[in-house]
Amino acid sequence: MDLDFDVVELGEANHPREGEQAPDFVHPLVNVEYWEDVTLSELADDGPVLLVFYPMDGDFPATYIWNELRDRAWDDDYDVTIVGLSISTPYEHKTFIEESGMDYRLFSDPQNSVAEEYGIVNDLDGMAGISEPRPAVFLLREDLLIQYA
Repeated sequence: MDLDFDVVELGEANHPREGEQAPDFVHPLVNVEYWEDVTLSELADDGPVLLVFYPMDGDFPATYIWNELRDRAWDDDYDVTIVGLSISTPYEHKTFIEESGMDYRLFSDPQNSVAEEYGIVNDLDGMAGISEPRPAVFLLREDLLIQYA
């Protein structure tokens, strides 16, 4: 099949596995109205969290991922808080949330430090020093123990 774009093959990731402790972090958590610094553990205090790493706002993979999550409505069927994380700024997140009509909150991590902690960094070709998280999900219990990676 002849594609009009390059398919990027990602090598093996060195991410935390099921049964391991997820790294905690604090970053701005954005919704349609405002953002505030929140720790991952604060979210998990209220129950299981599905942490969704995705590329920057506005690109095709980000739109696809969030449309899929919205359409599957896992947060309606299961007792889970779904949150995203990307390198996009709080301002970009707010715009993305508004334009997408999504009800999910998004962590902002422009330095990609959380993806580094989780071992899922994707260095962008042709952009020295620029990286983003690989698409990845981690289902976390209240104690940040990873149930699914």
